[in-house]
Amino acid sequence: MRVLIVEDEARLARNIAQVLREEVSFAVDISNDGEDGQHMALTNPYDLIILDLMLPRVNGMDILRRLRAADNPAPVLVLTARDAPADMVAGLNAGGDDYLTKPFDMSVLVARCRALVRRSHGKPSAVVEAGPLKIDTVSHLVVYEDQSILLPALEYRLLEYLAMRQGAVVSKTELIEHLYGFEAENFSNVIEVYISSLRKRFDPDHRLIRTVRGQGYILGEAPA
Repeated sequence: MRVLIVEDEARLARNIAQVLREEVSFAVDISNDGEDGQHMALTNPYDLIILDLMLPRVNGMDILRRLRAADNPAPVLVLTARDAPADMVAGLNAGGDDYLTKPFDMSVLVARCRALVRRSHGKPSAVVEAGPLKIDTVSHLVVYEDQSILLPALEYRLLEYLAMRQGAVVSKTELIEHLYGFEAENFSNVIEVYISSLRKRFDPDHRLIRTVRGQGYILGEAPA
């Protein structure tokens, strides 16, 4: 999953990004400026946007309204020092999906981020099932036919994204866009490498992770 943090407190933005990368295995982009953040939000496919309201150049409320006017579906967590009920109501009415005030507990932020991403993909439970696979999006533990599997971070991130899009064909381009931030290095065959590794672990017959030639991959048991 790929997240955008639009926050002018650079240190806070870095701290949030570090936690989301290390604990949640999200790819994270950061903008410390409202104008730049708005451009990034409108031109990149994010699974979640964490948005401050008091930003230089373009304020967060305007960004939120423009995102929704453009039918951008990314869930938005408003993160701000504005704690008056009227501000909360305005933020939610403008299209925010959740509202968290500063100061905040980082564990609460993480839990809300996870919940927003799950719900945006129609997966309300923390455990996502795909045939004999069970994927715990909190512990990152994968269970296949009662066997527990701990995956490297990027393999887990790929599997989780396919599980969230379960039953749909997901292109290689979409996977790269949602698994990597701007600062990450990736190579043209990296998706194939991770798919191959996942198959070796639990899907040697390619019945769970299927290739749709010329289109991408689909997670879900093939018909018998």
